[in-house]
Amino acid sequence: MTPGNNGASTPEDDDPFGYLYADGQANGAQPPSGGYGYPNSVNRVRAVGTRQYGQQPQASQTAPYGQVPQQSAPGRPNAHYAAPETLPGGAPTAQQQVPGGGGGGRGGRGPNTKGLLIGAIAVVAAVVIGIGVAMLGGEKDQDEPDNQANPGPTQSQNSKPSPSPSKGGQSEVELPKTDAKALRLGPGVSTASDFKGAKADGGVYVTGFNHVGATVTWTVDGIKKAGTYRLYVNYGVPGVDANATVVVNGEANSKPLSMANFGNTPKGDWEQGWKNTWANVNLTKGTNTIELACNEGNQCDAVIDQLYLTGKNG
Repeated sequence: MTPGNNGASTPEDDDPFGYLYADGQANGAQPPSGGYGYPNSVNRVRAVGTRQYGQQPQASQTAPYGQVPQQSAPGRPNAHYAAPETLPGGAPTAQQQVPGGGGGGRGGRGPNTKGLLIGAIAVVAAVVIGIGVAMLGGEKDQDEPDNQANPGPTQSQNSKPSPSPSKGGQSEVELPKTDAKALRLGPGVSTASDFKGAKADGGVYVTGFNHVGATVTWTVDGIKKAGTYRLYVNYGVPGVDANATVVVNGEANSKPLSMANFGNTPKGDWEQGWKNTWANVNLTKGTNTIELACNEGNQCDAVIDQLYLTGKNG
């Protein structure tokens, strides 16, 4: 080679497109037909099947610098070639069958479709329940008024609750009530306040009732409707049972008023002997007279402090 013109003697000086330039054509570059276009250029193309696997190239396979290595004839395998599957660790020649026949499940079993189905059903059920709750909540919001405190009564309204009428045509708060001091007392009957526990005003009660002919009378005004009412009597006994006769508008009830020793108060203990009893009475509209009498056959050892009326079921 002459100075200034090294030619295409080394692979790194090869120009695969040298044949396109004037200086390349002057140096004999030709269009590629297996080489790179320069004379004596390195041919890097290998025939199929000539590559070696797992081995270093032998000296006989290495061509001198600048020359094309010797290649086997087309269609003839290289003597140094070995198929990958014949080498240690090479790829298998055929796909191996997975034992147990079938899919990627445990022990050859298929995917857990049952678990997937249960999960899908649970999701659908949750969605349906959520929709139902939302719909119910919406209906409730539409039907019910706003959650606001009820306004108090206006000046034109009565803030006190109106009494509910009883079956006898009277309301409980409107029916009369009396204490011992307001009763009309018969012969031998008087008032006292020695025993504690009486509910009447001042703890006053009627005493001296324990003899035949004793009476206490209550004149009841303001009955707005005739009917059956319930007469309540607060009384005290000294630990023994007692009774009396109820007389309404001059007519005696056939059944005595029981003043029993409910709770079995010890005999003689007047302070612990206060009880309550009742009897049905038929009243007329307007004014009525109710009398408690100690008649023949009655046991009247009791004291009386209050009488009041309610409706029959009051």
